[in-house]
Amino acid sequence: MTIATARHILVSSEEKCAELKTQIEAGTDFSEMAKEHSSCPSGKSGGDLGEFGPGMMVPEFDKVVFTADINTVQGPVQTQFGYHLLEVTSRTD
Repeated sequence: MTIATARHILVSSEEKCAELKTQIEAGTDFSEMAKEHSSCPSGKSGGDLGEFGPGMMVPEFDKVVFTADINTVQGPVQTQFGYHLLEVTSRTD
């Protein structure tokens, strides 16, 4: 089974999500942005979601996490929780 590790930032608007992505792509630290802006409890740990396999997260997450390039910020990704920036930090195939 494929296992991935990822981190994310959860915010309430697509605009805020896109703004944070721009800042991260310009060199701002992802984990610092997560601590400051994410409404998910994982924000306290820099957005780290730990290890998980397919089907353990919402489908929108799975689609990105199991196909996106490693260490590339993806998003905004909309789920029922809000808008996410996602970064896959590792994946085993």
